[in-house]
Amino acid sequence: MTGEHRTRRPLTRSIIILLVVAALVLLALRLVAEPMRVSSDSMTPTYSAGDEVLVEKVSPGARDPERGAVVVFRRPDSDELMIKRVVALGDQTVAIRDGVLTVDGQHPSEPYVGRIVAGSYFGPVRVPDGAVFVLGDRRLGSVDSRTFGAVPIDDVVGRVVLRIWPP
Repeated sequence: MTGEHRTRRPLTRSIIILLVVAALVLLALRLVAEPMRVSSDSMTPTYSAGDEVLVEKVSPGARDPERGAVVVFRRPDSDELMIKRVVALGDQTVAIRDGVLTVDGQHPSEPYVGRIVAGSYFGPVRVPDGAVFVLGDRRLGSVDSRTFGAVPIDDVVGRVVLRIWPP
């Protein structure tokens, strides 16, 4: 009976250690990257509603994105998580004239943008230091920085690095 008790104890201990290690690995993965489902078609044609994407959270580019990066952020006026593209950085001036994006007087190449809507105007506005200006790739009907303003860098959760589903 004593030998049987000794055998169960190491087995129980091994199972507990395995469960703790598994929990720590899952927690670490959640802190580094996490999947997210796209909830609208505002990023079409790049991502569509229902797509699963992987959001990377720890690299310098994840929390301090470059222009052109697709990021996940907390919407400033509601704390809702959203996915949009960074089109301007702090201290840049952004405008839309007849459907064409202008950043600091230049027209950046935007091959990912859906149909340009002629007659669409916005700005110009200056993006505050420590913030980014985000737009949907499908500009018509996208709720983005034109609606809620620039997004503070502190509200950026991470950047989208790949589509998980559909492949």
